[in-house]
Amino acid sequence: MSQADNPFLAFAAPWIAGLTPYVPGKPISELERELGIRDSVKLASNENPLGPGPKARAAIVAMLDEIGRYPDGGGFDLRRVLADFHNVSPASITLGNGSNDVLDLVARTFLQPGVESLFSEYAFAVYPIATQAVGATARIATARDYGHDLNAMAALVTDQTRVVWIANPNNPTGTWLSAQALKSFLGALPKTCVAVIDEAYTEYVSEPDFPDTTHWIESCPNLIVTRTFAKAHGLAALRVGYGISDPRVADLLNRVRQPFNVNAMAQAAAAAAITDREHVRASVELNRAGMRQLTEAFVRLGLDYIPSVGNFVTLNLGRPAGPVNDALLHRGVIVRPVGNYGLPNHLRISVGLVQENARFIDALEDVLAA
Repeated sequence: MSQADNPFLAFAAPWIAGLTPYVPGKPISELERELGIRDSVKLASNENPLGPGPKARAAIVAMLDEIGRYPDGGGFDLRRVLADFHNVSPASITLGNGSNDVLDLVARTFLQPGVESLFSEYAFAVYPIATQAVGATARIATARDYGHDLNAMAALVTDQTRVVWIANPNNPTGTWLSAQALKSFLGALPKTCVAVIDEAYTEYVSEPDFPDTTHWIESCPNLIVTRTFAKAHGLAALRVGYGISDPRVADLLNRVRQPFNVNAMAQAAAAAAITDREHVRASVELNRAGMRQLTEAFVRLGLDYIPSVGNFVTLNLGRPAGPVNDALLHRGVIVRPVGNYGLPNHLRISVGLVQENARFIDALEDVLAA
């Protein structure tokens, strides 16, 4: 929107005009309202098709009588449970309205005009948004095989770099970094910048050399690790995530954190969900089987895809993805085009229930044959 269309741009910070809002996956209700169809399936937002586990569900029900009161603004109980789970001090925990909120807290704490943040090509869309929203400069390293090229990233680090963002596994490509490669990269970073390791999909990864970087906090005080309850724990609608860092870093993040940023129901559900190992196990097993179901279909159809360790897979159609996505929508199947990531020929597909995956595969085969 130009200044002629929006005169308030003249009063906004100059870097706001160039911001493009984050576009989430299309809701089922919106698709069905627009196209007048029913019984759609959504495989667009990397949600857990099982939803929350029984422990989280019970905690949600138990909180119903308390929703007339404000939540604990400091999240004492949830921070204590998370600290016990990760064997860190509660002072190391920063709660967020989803892990996106923690990413925004990092940007507002450590970035400003005149300094830089660094991330990879094909990295999560929130990193450039958070950077530009505070007027900092984004530096983007060229990807390698759709994933992070740590050598290319290291070459872009300057004395003005304040935040380095790395998603492991990466969204939207599902690629991952090994413990040795990542630890070497972090060890070479200057102490004048913080490194954010975004581990939203870590529960799904089974590769033996995949790191749990929460164990590195003590030896790497400029490291911030973010986690979410939106994926494997099935609490996407409640918006709850957290960061783990050196208590001195967490102290700064908590200074800019909004009061009551995590609601009481979300706090209770998350505290229960983190201990529900059986639900996470079932979610991971379902995801593993669904990933096989999808990728075997891609092979059968002669389609390339990016090998993924997350709960989604990105498919290369070899042609512009927009028309294919539109045709899928008209068949009641919602997936995620990723042209905004510089991947105009790709679609990202979340792993769903067996029948949802089959519905997508049948619709895709139908569209490609048309």
